[in-house]
Amino acid sequence: MYLSTYSQQTHSTPENTASGFLFNYISLNSWDYLQFKRTMSAAPSAPPASMFDTVPGYEGTMAGGGGGFLPPPMPTVPMPLPEAPSQPDWQIPSISEDRARVALRTYVSSKCCYSSAPVNEGVITNMETFNTYRYRLETFTESRSSEWSNEPYTAQTVDAGVQPAPTPWQIATKPPTFFQDQKQAIKVPYTSSVKNCHTCLGMGRGPCTTCAGAGNKVCSWCNGTGHRQTDDRCMHCTGRGRENCSSCSGQGNRQCETCRGKRQLLVYINVNVKWTTEKADFVAQQSSGLKVQNLESVSGKQLFQDSQYMLYPVLGFPDVSVAQASDRLLKEHLAKYAQTSRILQQRQTIELIPITKVNYMWKGKSYVYFVYGNEFEVNTEDYPATCCCSVM
Repeated sequence: MYLSTYSQQTHSTPENTASGFLFNYISLNSWDYLQFKRTMSAAPSAPPASMFDTVPGYEGTMAGGGGGFLPPPMPTVPMPLPEAPSQPDWQIPSISEDRARVALRTYVSSKCCYSSAPVNEGVITNMETFNTYRYRLETFTESRSSEWSNEPYTAQTVDAGVQPAPTPWQIATKPPTFFQDQKQAIKVPYTSSVKNCHTCLGMGRGPCTTCAGAGNKVCSWCNGTGHRQTDDRCMHCTGRGRENCSSCSGQGNRQCETCRGKRQLLVYINVNVKWTTEKADFVAQQSSGLKVQNLESVSGKQLFQDSQYMLYPVLGFPDVSVAQASDRLLKEHLAKYAQTSRILQQRQTIELIPITKVNYMWKGKSYVYFVYGNEFEVNTEDYPATCCCSVM
């Protein structure tokens, strides 16, 4: 049963206003009309569970996701063992006095109120190197989840039950380049079926939510009085106090947004594949006096990188805390991600963030500044030649 023709009423009566729909029914009798009102008011806002078929391998799949990630199957062939990296030569770089002076000059020139006199006349008395190491572990994973999806039915292929659907991890995909995050939704073959639209109950249209199906609403010019402040008749609504609803063009109903008026939906399972780079950082403590927040905006010099399917911890690094962090984070990633996703590649990197503390004399007094990061950023809390200036 569906509405074949309808038109908006110009007035209402007690018999036809109960549901908010104002129709002249040509093909429906009064009993059908009352039934339509009751069914539309009971229409679910989300697909009911009974709408979906049972597909082996996809038990627990929900509409809109929420069923959780699907664990990958155990490997059918032995996975490659990690190779122990060769022992690197840990060379710790440092900067020269000229480089430290150029960095300060660049910094001062960027400040409108800083004089260059301390740069030109100051004498560097001491330079101390404080090395801060940043260890980063990246684990590139592939995870899969399933969800019921739907779209308006427009004569697409219906294949549910033709043969068993492939399980989530049997579906072939093309992974992106390692450590490049990406998502992909894949329609599972042999899960597509046709169902009546749950939103409009297969009618293709529904009540307008703006006017509650009345087709009109209170006039925005006269607030429903039918007159303006001068007691003249409102010209916008011609004195009726109501105006046609712009959302539904006065019809009181609108095309169903779920099925787009097609009355039926193609229902199928999607497998959502997600490639993600999971990261963990460790920054070794440093005692230079420079605030840690300053280091967040700079990069470091790469001392070491190793990339394999599975990694060994870093061995023999001068700072033992970095080696300990490598061992700990590798174990944490394996425990956290191997159960719910497939690990495709791991990469570990050690950066040196160079910090140089520079002591210098100017006009008989001692001052300090720091040069840090790959960009040779400068921080100075006590620059001696500043002035207060304002832009007129």
